[in-house]
Amino acid sequence: MSDPVTMWHREHMRFARLLDFVEKEMSEFHFGGQPDYELMREAVHYLQHYASRFHHPREDVAFERMVERYPDKKVAIARLQQEHRVIEVAGNDLLNYLDSILEDTVVPRDKVEAAAATYLVYYRHHLATEEAEILPLAADLLTPEDWAAVVAAIPAGPDPLFGSDIHARYRDLYAQISHAP
Repeated sequence: MSDPVTMWHREHMRFARLLDFVEKEMSEFHFGGQPDYELMREAVHYLQHYASRFHHPREDVAFERMVERYPDKKVAIARLQQEHRVIEVAGNDLLNYLDSILEDTVVPRDKVEAAAATYLVYYRHHLATEEAEILPLAADLLTPEDWAAVVAAIPAGPDPLFGSDIHARYRDLYAQISHAP
């Protein structure tokens, strides 16, 4: 099994790239430009579906194991689990707004910007906290048996955007973010 902390970190970096893309497109939106709503929707769709189906549930299992060994982190880890739920709700709101825009429905600009800001701020803070506080702790505290339990609880599925076989839905998005600085 590859190093699970490295894999966790790698996924965070991929998520951050997608958040950068969404932020860049939202800046276009804010200043009256022409954002690529389609690709923005695909980025948020991936973040919502891949993360909530594979990444966050694996983290939740690891978090439980960490709290067993280090109860002092219970409050901080509970906050991160709450953030998973906030990120999911904010992402679903943003996804719904983007779907509406793509269906030529008029959506108030402030609603779209608020949903995007909530999503971006929470997601970025969440990633930063996990990178700075949780990954080092997980590397120290979790045993190979713990990591095996994490993997067994939520088996990995193919990554439709960053895997070896990019799903047709995400090919344009992959091309866009692969060439970003």
